[in-house]
Amino acid sequence: MQLVWFRRDLRISDNAALYYASLKGPVSAVYFVTPEQWKKHHLAPIQADFIEQNLNVLATQLATLGIALLVEEVADFFHIPARLAALQKTFDIEMIHANAEPEINEKTRDQAVLTAGLPLTLYECDCMLQAGSVRTKEGGMYKVFSAFRNTWMAKIKQTNITPLPIPSAQLSALNTLVVEDSALNDDQKNSSLSTPAAQLASLTLSNREDIVVNYDKKSSKAWPAGEIQAQSRLQDFISHGIEHYHHNRDIPCLDGTSQLSAYLALGVISEKQCVNRVLAAFPDALEEKESGAFCWINEIVWREFYRHLVILNPELCKSKNFNKRADNIKWSNNPDLFKAWCEGRTGYGLVDAAMRQLNETGWMHNRLRMVTASFLTKHLLIDWRWGEAYFMANLIDGDLASNNGGWQWAASTGCDAQPYFRIFNPIIQSQKFDPKGLFIRKYVGELRRFDNTKIHLPVRAIVEHKQARLTALDRYAVLKKG
Repeated sequence: MQLVWFRRDLRISDNAALYYASLKGPVSAVYFVTPEQWKKHHLAPIQADFIEQNLNVLATQLATLGIALLVEEVADFFHIPARLAALQKTFDIEMIHANAEPEINEKTRDQAVLTAGLPLTLYECDCMLQAGSVRTKEGGMYKVFSAFRNTWMAKIKQTNITPLPIPSAQLSALNTLVVEDSALNDDQKNSSLSTPAAQLASLTLSNREDIVVNYDKKSSKAWPAGEIQAQSRLQDFISHGIEHYHHNRDIPCLDGTSQLSAYLALGVISEKQCVNRVLAAFPDALEEKESGAFCWINEIVWREFYRHLVILNPELCKSKNFNKRADNIKWSNNPDLFKAWCEGRTGYGLVDAAMRQLNETGWMHNRLRMVTASFLTKHLLIDWRWGEAYFMANLIDGDLASNNGGWQWAASTGCDAQPYFRIFNPIIQSQKFDPKGLFIRKYVGELRRFDNTKIHLPVRAIVEHKQARLTALDRYAVLKKG
């Protein structure tokens, strides 16, 4: 028996671990719910619910392939090796197959499994190009995104990016057990289903119980679960949105983005599937730098850039500044100001609307992530790690590498971050990207009566922009190169 260990790869297509395991013989699958680990990682309740919904879809898909999905709960990663050892013994597992993850705790978890003597095989399926493989000619880490992108795209042009197919359905001993069970009397059924193999087989039956994740949850119903839904969303974006993406992506009141980030974060769809489909529709996208398709693929490359960074610089997973000079920034860390930012009560309409969107929906428009992060770190002088944790605790698309990379970019502490002296003016950002105040009015009810001029001006603001900017420039002066 081959065991596929699902992580943030909740799909049956383009899944290397599942595909290659299926070539070796009968397959079963496992997913570990780790509530205490999730709490340490600030997993958002809405993402926990999205995990639950996607696990239920995945279990149904796997059942059509004759594959049972076990959902096992352990407190944290530390307990996984022992549970895997028990599963190996109970179900006579020959090999455990899993897709590698870039984060340091996950890599440590996998090493512990190997150290325990378990037969774990890891596949590179998280990135289009193996995380850590895009390096300078000297073998080092790219510190400028554009240079990374140029090398990444050159490599992609020479790489087969055809997604792996869905494995064929297996006619295994487990399927035979399910079929034979229908011929048993009640006593025989009870006896048969008490055996480990039969219990595993029963999980492929259509009347299986719904999977319930033991964690605080918030409804994710606005995001239909499953890879069919993700692929449908991708196709709709390619057909109707991607050509205008470079023009519309910064306007929060428009439906101008793909909104695939929640699916990418859990691996319900892969980057390879996304780029492959885009290039099928727009074969010259990698060459046409002014096109919407190139602009969108560029965002995928940013995602890969941050994943390569956490592989080559694991300290980023420990909340360390990429730029060591940033260790000398004197943060104010005023808890009352932080609370006002969290609740969307800063007095700046666009900032408040963005934070309320996050709190209400579990998602925030990317332009607004930059605006709110800049405001927290440079207007309020609050440590970016406070904001990073708050985002993770509320986002349906929370992802350590991307979230860390984005926050360190905004705070000017990261790799190829915005210059420390670039401080977003929240009034100008509001006037530029929400000129008619449509987005602000949607989320900040108390400003709806204001006209299109006044709605952008601060109302009982917790800080004054000009003074906050001068203070930030003084505090951030430690980032000046000597």
